[in-house]
Amino acid sequence: MTVSPLAQDAQPLLSIAQATRRAAQTLASLSAAEKNRAIEAVAAALEANIDQIVGANQADCEAAVADNLAKPLYDRLKLDAVKLTGAIAGVRDVARLPDPVGAVQVHRELDDGLVLTRVAVPLGVLGVIFESRPDAVMQIAALAIKSGNGVILKGGKEAVCSCTALVEAIKQGLKNAGVDPETVQLLTTREETRALLDLEGYVDLIIPRGSNGFVQFVQENTRIPVLGHADGICHLYVDSDADLEQAIAIALDAKTAYPSACNAIETLLIHRDIAAAGLGLLADALHHARVELRGDEAAQAIVPYLVPATAADWATEYSDLILAIKVVGSVEDAIAHINTYGSRHTEAIVTRHPATAAYFMDRVDAAGVFHNCSTRFADGFRYGFGAEVGISTQKMPPRGPVGLEGLVTYKYRLVGEGHVSTTYSGSEAKPFTHKDLPL
Repeated sequence: MTVSPLAQDAQPLLSIAQATRRAAQTLASLSAAEKNRAIEAVAAALEANIDQIVGANQADCEAAVADNLAKPLYDRLKLDAVKLTGAIAGVRDVARLPDPVGAVQVHRELDDGLVLTRVAVPLGVLGVIFESRPDAVMQIAALAIKSGNGVILKGGKEAVCSCTALVEAIKQGLKNAGVDPETVQLLTTREETRALLDLEGYVDLIIPRGSNGFVQFVQENTRIPVLGHADGICHLYVDSDADLEQAIAIALDAKTAYPSACNAIETLLIHRDIAAAGLGLLADALHHARVELRGDEAAQAIVPYLVPATAADWATEYSDLILAIKVVGSVEDAIAHINTYGSRHTEAIVTRHPATAAYFMDRVDAAGVFHNCSTRFADGFRYGFGAEVGISTQKMPPRGPVGLEGLVTYKYRLVGEGHVSTTYSGSEAKPFTHKDLPL
């Protein structure tokens, strides 16, 4: 393996990364049944330590209040027994998913006795950096184990106690299952974050989950491939042919169910032909749900209590009970606004007209485009992935919620019987058969 010289700050992490890679190589060789037993052992260890984990989270929450942590981050930080129990159920869900490792993607005869296969294999070692959400530790660890990858986790300073308690339980579960606990590692300091980015050759993929500025910092300060998820500036467009009752229900869910989630809407666009009759009803329902509403001049003319929106509102991820509203003249105007200000996360349209919906979904540039449903469905668990390591807003795959399939790569395996390439070149070249075989 060729690696780059390590920066001085990364030297202390070298032994951790090497241990994780060794553990990952062993994990990659385990059968699906063995990995599933390890995941079940992790879930059992988490259950056995619920009181300790909740207590650690309470300590983090108390410190967060004292430090005046922003409300969206505090909401993501909180991990009570109910939320923890649900997350443990999610860990078990991962064990029930098909094993992505070893899946044959190509099976082709090149010639008699010369057979090519393309087989899914683990990436190796993941470096995952995230803010606030300690429940991400469980999701990511379960997905890493199932996909045969080691993982180095770095949570935010506000969640150190929670993450430490969770990783201690996960390691105990792995040990109970006979799997090297070095498979899952935890970093706790800011200095380690920067050093992790220098571990090219030891870490195969960095997954940052945080603010747009933080993701950009990671992308600009590492040579390791980065799976980027920046802002979640999501929109709901209410078309002229929308069912208003549906639109109200969807808008309320998409804004208020979990305002700090990256798949919550930040802007509501509404067609002018329905705004006169419908915007007041939409605004009143949202206002009643304690959403602060900001609007452009056309929206204010219909709903006078709206706060005037500024240019900055269209490019802001509030992660709070705040929503910007804009009246547009056509579906084309809505698409243009979304493609200008959106973050390529998730966009939705409410309309009873299939052709309009298809036009919107074809032309909006986002990882997720939805018709007559809430943007809150943009989630690995809801997609049936069991969990997700994050949501990728980049163009190259994987895109959207990244589950098991996004954590494997592939290798080509070619098996012959003494075949040599010169047989297939020159004036007497033998032709290839290139015959696809059953997978």
